[in-house]
Amino acid sequence: MEPVTEFKIDLFADEMPPMNEIEKLSDFINAGEINQLTFSEQVEANITKPTPKNLLALGIGLFIIGRNAEAVEKLQKAKDCREKFTYLAYAHRKLKNFDEAVKNLNKTLEYGADTLNVNLEKAATYLQAGSFDAAAKELKACANFENISAGYHYQLGRLQELQGQYEEAVKNYKTALELSPNYQHALFNLAYRYDLAGDEEAAIDYYKQIVSTSPVYVNALLNLAVLYEDKSQCDKAEQCVDKVLEYHPNHKRAIMFKKDIESSKTMVYDEEKEKKKIRKTQILETPISDFELSVRSRNCLKKMNINTLGDLLNISEVELLSYKNFGETSLREIKDILESRGMHLGMTIEEKPSGEILLHSTIEKQDTGTLNRTIDDLLLSVRAKRCMEKLNIRTLGELLCKTEAELLGCKNFGVTSLNEIKRGLAKYGLSLRTLE
Repeated sequence: MEPVTEFKIDLFADEMPPMNEIEKLSDFINAGEINQLTFSEQVEANITKPTPKNLLALGIGLFIIGRNAEAVEKLQKAKDCREKFTYLAYAHRKLKNFDEAVKNLNKTLEYGADTLNVNLEKAATYLQAGSFDAAAKELKACANFENISAGYHYQLGRLQELQGQYEEAVKNYKTALELSPNYQHALFNLAYRYDLAGDEEAAIDYYKQIVSTSPVYVNALLNLAVLYEDKSQCDKAEQCVDKVLEYHPNHKRAIMFKKDIESSKTMVYDEEKEKKKIRKTQILETPISDFELSVRSRNCLKKMNINTLGDLLNISEVELLSYKNFGETSLREIKDILESRGMHLGMTIEEKPSGEILLHSTIEKQDTGTLNRTIDDLLLSVRAKRCMEKLNIRTLGELLCKTEAELLGCKNFGVTSLNEIKRGLAKYGLSLRTLE
């Protein structure tokens, strides 16, 4: 079998390739399904050769194809060296064994690893673990590389973004790009930050920079496709999705998105209907601050993150009254405002079928493994997944704490996405929170 190569890189050659070439090989392998399958076959063919040198190559190879637990097992038996402890750290980090990852990163220093790179990898590990103080400490040790190291500014930007310091994060991502213009991760984080902030033009520009140098950066292509579709540029959106499917023909999110785009392209445009839709949207986006409400009502709505008229139509009387300090007087005040406009609370929420209701207390009966499953396990469409990210929902447990009204209150989150999520949860015997 021919080895998978790029620039003549062969992980299983007699001499182990340098670390920078192994990283290039990893990028090449994960750029497409054919590369992944071919390399997986090569790894399997070498599993029966457990020599010390082969154990190291096998461990690295297993890590590259995502078989992290097996990678740890092989690497632990390999001869001690910088490559062994580096990839042990990477594999443990993927397995969320963060203490083990840091321990192995420290061991690489005994075998000549660069101190700056080790400190930055440790900072990245602490960030994944949610240990912001520890990450800040590692980055402080690298402060003398300010305006020198793109990696330092990227990791500092990540820390600041996770702490909600968005302006500072953007500055550091931009500094990283000044030092290394093709720094893919910095470009993506910058694009995504502008995307979430609603600056679509800036986001599109940065996403385009990514895909121009890395044609199969899947997340950038799909996010760019969403932005193009939102701007009714369906042909451009389809080109992005087609590029993903060219290299990853079985990518489930891309396949679903492709169908959505094709449906959008075949829709008949009704000018009068579109005008009514625009007028309705303008009404629904009327801010609560435009209405004469008591201080108590205004403060309660603010705490509930109800900011527009549309938000009120996505919540029921029961849900409003369930919030602390929200009473009948405030409810009557709000109902009068809506009734004067021919509207009522919860009018955009579909009635739930009987038997679908899941009491919030049921969450406590679920096993931790199910609640800790990530949203990715629901295999959501790009639009639904993007709304989950905007709501900062990462696990099924976090999703179960939301009501239909709360989800429908998210911009661009409609009944189609809601039904998609409900079907996904139903596979696990779960449903969204309801209020009695």
